Amino acid sequence: MHALDVIGDPVRRRILELLADGEVAAGEVGRIVQAEFGISQPAVSQHLRVLREAGFATVRPEGTRRLYTLDPAPIAEAAQWFTPFERFWRGPLDALGTELARGARARRRAAATQPSRVPEASAREDPAAPERPEAPRRPTRPQPPTPSTTEEH
Repeated sequence: MHALDVIGDPVRRRILELLADGEVAAGEVGRIVQAEFGISQPAVSQHLRVLREAGFATVRPEGTRRLYTLDPAPIAEAAQWFTPFERFWRGPLDALGTELARGARARRRAAATQPSRVPEASAREDPAAPERPEAPRRPTRPQPPTPSTTEEH
């Protein structure tokens, strides 16, 4: 199976993401993948087997656990396949990086030239700060006239 066929499946890509952080027990992989994808434990085991057989993962027993690790060689093979196509995104990604850096630099310069503002929360904590006005009270309903307030003549 070609490396791109292996990583073309979203479940296997997720398993590779989990293994990228280091050694992970099969049970932990199963628990996460089952929760995220709603598949059975045997289905997760099948995906782990495909990754093992394709060389993406290695497994070692430790007591009753099976610990999986990522083998980076097939990942490099898949990345190599993309090399001829990099020209389609390399320029736009480089341009994006330049624009992001310019925007960050402009924000830093603008912040350096503007007087510092006191956050609203700090103003409330300052005992010398004026108190906020009390919220207006809702009008009460007019009360029906009582016998003592009405004149009977």
